[in-house]
Amino acid sequence: MVPNFSTATPVAGVGQSAQSTESVSYQHTLKQPFERSGVGLHSGQTVTLRVLPAAADRGRIFVRTDLPGSAEIPARVEAVTQTTLSTELTQGEAQVRTVEHLLAALSGLGVDNARIELDGPELPLLDGSAQQWVEAITAAGVVAQDRPRTVSSLSTPVQVQQGDAFVMALPAPNLRLTYGIDFELAAIGNQWHSWDPEKEAFADAIAPARTFGLAHQIDYLRAQGLIQGGSLENALVCDANGWVNPPLRFDNEPARHKLLDLIGDLSLVGSLPPMHVVAYKASHGLHVAFARALLAQLD
Repeated sequence: MVPNFSTATPVAGVGQSAQSTESVSYQHTLKQPFERSGVGLHSGQTVTLRVLPAAADRGRIFVRTDLPGSAEIPARVEAVTQTTLSTELTQGEAQVRTVEHLLAALSGLGVDNARIELDGPELPLLDGSAQQWVEAITAAGVVAQDRPRTVSSLSTPVQVQQGDAFVMALPAPNLRLTYGIDFELAAIGNQWHSWDPEKEAFADAIAPARTFGLAHQIDYLRAQGLIQGGSLENALVCDANGWVNPPLRFDNEPARHKLLDLIGDLSLVGSLPPMHVVAYKASHGLHVAFARALLAQLD
C-alpha cells in the first residue's frame, strides 16, 4: 500500500480531497485518465505517458507498456536503484527514471492510487517543473475512495548526513518542509524555502519551480550520457554572469525546485507523519537515504 504524501489533513491545493470526518482522511484517485508526451531529461527519448485511476490500497504504480508483460514497478523506496541527478525505480528487468516531478504532483494534490503507464524508460520532463502535471491532474479531477489513509507518528528525530549536507526530521504538530542550498555562483548563492502544506497550495508555491543546471557542467554531463534531453526550454541554466534564460518564476526558484524533488522522493515512503523536515545541500541520494531511515523509524 502506498498511501498519500499528505498527513491526516490533506495537502493544501488539493482539488479538493478533504472528505474527512472526525479527522479521518480518505484515500483518493483520479476521476479519469490523462495523457502527456515529451522528452526525457537524461535519455532524450520521446515518451508517451498515461495516468489512470487505480483501486484503493493499490498505490502509485508505474507500468512499462513497451516491455513484455507490461512490467509493473511500485513507487516505493524499496524499488530505488539509482539516484544520479534523478530518481530511478527498478522491478526485475523493468526500470523507470526521473519519477520525482510527477510523484510530487500526485502527492501534492492528494492522489494516493494511480496507474502510470509509459512506453519508455523515463518520464517526460515537460517544462522542468511539476506545473503541467498539476494542470493535468486538476483537469482529470480527484475523487475520494472508501478507504482511510494510514498515517504514522514520529517520536524521535531522524537524520542522515554526508559532509555538510543533511536531511533531518523533528517531531512537530504539523507537516512542514524546509530546504536550503548554497552555490558559488552569485545568481544562486545561499537560499532557502520553507513550505507549510496547510498554509500554501502546492500548485502555487512549489509546482511551478523548474529544474536548473550549471552551464560549466553541461558538456561533462552530456559526455557521461546524462541530460541528453535537456534544453533552455525545460531547464534553467546559470553561469558566472547570471541566468542564461531568465526570468525566474520565484526569486528562490532553485530552492523551491529542490523542495519539489524532496517531496517526490519522500512520496516513496507513503503517508508522512506530522514533522518538520529540514534539508540542506542534499541530493536525490540523500533524500532516498533519509526516506529509508524514516521508514525504518516509522516501522
